[in-house]
Amino acid sequence: MKPKLVIILGPTAVGKSGLALQLAQEIGAEIVNADSQQVYRYMDIGTGKPSRADLATVPHHMIDLVDPDEEFNAALYRRLAVRAIDDIQQRGKRVLVCGGTGLYLKALTRGLFEGPGQDPVLRKKLEHEIEQTGLPALYQRLVEIDPGMVSTIHPNDRQRIIRALEVYYSTGKPIGVWHREHAFKEDLYHVLKIGLERERGELYEVINRRSEQMVEAGLLEEVRGLLGRGYSLDLKPLRSVGYRQMGEVLREEKNIDQALEEMKQETRRLAKRQLTWYRSDAEIRWYHPERQADEVLDTARRFFV
Repeated sequence: MKPKLVIILGPTAVGKSGLALQLAQEIGAEIVNADSQQVYRYMDIGTGKPSRADLATVPHHMIDLVDPDEEFNAALYRRLAVRAIDDIQQRGKRVLVCGGTGLYLKALTRGLFEGPGQDPVLRKKLEHEIEQTGLPALYQRLVEIDPGMVSTIHPNDRQRIIRALEVYYSTGKPIGVWHREHAFKEDLYHVLKIGLERERGELYEVINRRSEQMVEAGLLEEVRGLLGRGYSLDLKPLRSVGYRQMGEVLREEKNIDQALEEMKQETRRLAKRQLTWYRSDAEIRWYHPERQADEVLDTARRFFV
């Protein structure tokens, strides 16, 4: 029989970490992170990492793996996560995967499509175009080539925009078509996917409140500390929501109130994109993280029997 995994997924700020911690304690599980930002060291407040108390309560894996200036991707995530899951299961513990990065979850459960090799000359040309016309122009071109990328690639994700255009210009075929034709076919685990959802207004209120709490907890100082360690605000992890806005405050491009409002807006947009990704997966069972917490627990218990 295939090893069993329970996955807690959903949009940012919906309440995944809290319910995962409760569930892990109830069923004797360890938690494997599936959030693409929590793999970076020194980025704690803005990524919503578990507290020291939470880490002491339930072992967590796939957190603080690399520095912000080190490369990390879905292929590396899959390799390290599979290793962690094997270790947990060999010790007789159950595995609970928790996170909102859809590509990482897909890579873990279904394998990963690597695509055609890189073209250094083409990449250099695309990098030059970004310097000349700006990243938004390349993103708009990508959207025209492959409209489906709107829900999967953020307009500020320089690396993935370049990769998608590289695949198209190298092969004449959009990367979305490659994904559909070379579907994720590996199936290592028997998986129960538990999706958490809130009504839109409720979720947006939670997002706004959490953004305020991050700033109150010292997100600006966290970014200042990253700069003090020598990390550039232009690094991909530091261009993510929250970190980018605080960086603009430090550059005196925005005041803190403007940055906070933009952070809230961008986080709401991120949640919308995440939900768009998840809605195509019919295997996900959806629950409210508080009102239906007992149902989640019962479902997970039955799954592991």
